[in-house]
Order: sequence, then C-alpha cells, then structure tokens
Amino acid sequence: MATTNSPVATATATPVEAPRRILVAVDDMFFLAKIQETARQLKVAIELAKTDKELLEKAETPPALIILDLNSIALKPLATIGKIRHKPELKKTALIGFLSHLQADLKLKAQEAGCDMVMPRSAFSQTLPGLLRRHGLPDPV
Repeated sequence: MATTNSPVATATATPVEAPRRILVAVDDMFFLAKIQETARQLKVAIELAKTDKELLEKAETPPALIILDLNSIALKPLATIGKIRHKPELKKTALIGFLSHLQADLKLKAQEAGCDMVMPRSAFSQTLPGLLRRHGLPDPV
C-alpha cells in the first residue's frame, strides 16, 4: 500500500472579536463633533442617542460603554443613569459622564445614581482617545 506525503492543510479559524459598541448620549454639538472625530481617527464605531428613550432602547443590547452628557436637558441624565443601573444586563456596562466645571453637587448625584466615572469636560477631552480605545476596540487575541 502506497502512502502519500502530501501535506494536508488544516484550517483553524482564528476568532475575530467584533468591535465593542459605544453609545454616546450628548446634545452639545461641540463635544459631539469632538467625540465623532476622535472615534473616526481611531476607527472606533459609536452610536448616537439624542434622547433618554432612544438611549435606553439602544442599550437593550448591552454596549461596552455609555458616554453621557450630564448637563443635557433632553437626556434627563440622573434619571437615565438610574434606569440603566436597574437593568441587570447593563450592570457591567461602563458609564462615563462629563459635566461643566465646578458642579460638585451634580458630580456626587451622578456617582450616587451609578455613574462609574464623572469628569469635567476638559478632563474628558484629554482622556477621550484612551477611553474610546479601551472600550471600543476588541481585546488583542
């Protein structure tokens, strides 16, 4: 019986993790443009929500991160944070809020409602690229 020495290629599929979702609920057009441009440069996909209702609907499929403008009137941020944190499927979702300077009371209320990180706009702007990379890009295999 003859044997063949032909190599047999076995394909092993390398799992490719899809980019993680980031929801952005910001109605300040300046900051929205900054977030969109930074995300574009990093090739990180973001989804926008203009109202609290739209944010909660889009969050039904848990994102990796929610960015929330704590000074938004349309988003009702404190109530929205509470609704997000009461959903068991969103307990592990990172929630980052930003606000104007010198709003210690709002910062405290947002943290008490369940916001993981609250920072002034200037600090948010400085850390935005790192936040988007950390939460929006797949983990290296």
